[in-house]
Amino acid sequence: MTTPALRRGLRTLGTLLITLSAISPASSVFIIAPGVLTGAGTGAFLSFAAAAVVGVFMAFVYAELASAFPVAGGEYAIVARTLGRLPGFAVLGLMIITQVLIVAVIALGVGTYLGVLWPGLPGPTVAAVTCVLAAVVGVFDIKLNAWVTGVFLAIELLALVVVSALGLLHPARPVTDLLLHPVAADGRPATVGAIAIAVAVAMFAYNGYGSAVYFGEETQDASRGIARAILLALAVTVVAELVPVTAVLLGAPDLGQLFGAENMLSAFITARGGGTLDTVLSLAVALAIMNAVLAIVLISSRLVFSSGRDRAWPGAVNRALAAVHPRFGTPWVATAGTGIVAALLCYVDPQLLLVVTSTSIVVVYAALCVGAINGRRTGVTAHAKYRMPWFPVAPLLALAVLVFVVYQNLLDPAVGRPSLIVTAGIILLAAAYYGVVLRRRGGWQLAEDVVAEDGPARAGDPGATGARTDQ
Repeated sequence: MTTPALRRGLRTLGTLLITLSAISPASSVFIIAPGVLTGAGTGAFLSFAAAAVVGVFMAFVYAELASAFPVAGGEYAIVARTLGRLPGFAVLGLMIITQVLIVAVIALGVGTYLGVLWPGLPGPTVAAVTCVLAAVVGVFDIKLNAWVTGVFLAIELLALVVVSALGLLHPARPVTDLLLHPVAADGRPATVGAIAIAVAVAMFAYNGYGSAVYFGEETQDASRGIARAILLALAVTVVAELVPVTAVLLGAPDLGQLFGAENMLSAFITARGGGTLDTVLSLAVALAIMNAVLAIVLISSRLVFSSGRDRAWPGAVNRALAAVHPRFGTPWVATAGTGIVAALLCYVDPQLLLVVTSTSIVVVYAALCVGAINGRRTGVTAHAKYRMPWFPVAPLLALAVLVFVVYQNLLDPAVGRPSLIVTAGIILLAAAYYGVVLRRRGGWQLAEDVVAEDGPARAGDPGATGARTDQ
């Protein structure tokens, strides 16, 4: 049986544009960063800086693993080939839930920022329509989607330049205050624990640079191009997020008012640039969120497509999800399904995102770090055309930071501990499904003749198969 293959329509630049659009630095700064500021106060600068260091380690790990296995399944496909089928399926469980949920919750931000122009907009309905429209556009050729996301990305980066200028050109306090005397939102000194817990959320704000791997089967010279896209995406993201966050903390006239505002970024922009500028930038952020929804739908649909191709579900479901559009070469059923499910999820409590995703990302990162170490040990990643520098420094240091973040989350009864419980629950459910369903039908057989470079690879090619490590 021929393995369904996606069409190669991207170069490294196109993959980079979609990846950055999925990260959506403007959405991260306007929607996610306030959560870091609430938890760590001005210590948010240190949280974002620490998350950037972890990001560098993880980008090295992602780049090497993606170079070895540039397949549409992303993290779960990599973990399954480096650590075994059971760990891979557990990662699939985490990713397939969090990815689709992220689409919905990011989409909810569209109504929030369009509400500045049109008060009273029904947020969930606007978000649901955004998800459906993103799915419609996502069915079209991947090259067209790359250019669409690129145009909107330019607009959001310009908005972040404006925010940065507002704070850096008119600082209200020295940068040494952020480094040496961080204060919490209540004015008291920020604790190490609070800053560390906020690191997990800051990691989520940067998260997405590894998403380039989802387009490995649609990118030319993927084993080199995907690694480059991952490293470039992280570099651009750190600059695009850390600089404006720092500018807000330095330039806010009154920190108490900033931390107490319902919309921190809007309050800062209004205080420094006036209401008209806030309205213009709110529209730019709404466009950025729409762009992010499109990009994340593209990514999530590749994950869903790969899960069907890898026969993770009942037969009829697998065949539908693995369907490729005859004209556009895209996973059209998976794309449409992702948009519809995300639209329905727009009516759930957005607070669920923080609880479900904040530590699930930590677990996935940890699995990739262990996978990179085991891949070198067993030789299953020996064919990778990108090799991380200073191995095994990056995965070991990243693991150390991740363990510390998990420990701090255990001490947090409000968000951290519930998030760990939910993450553990998802893993247990995935393991139960693997044991009860997949084991009984003969095990989980990954599609082995996946696309490796510029065309379908033969089953058994080193760059396509990876390791057969059934658990």
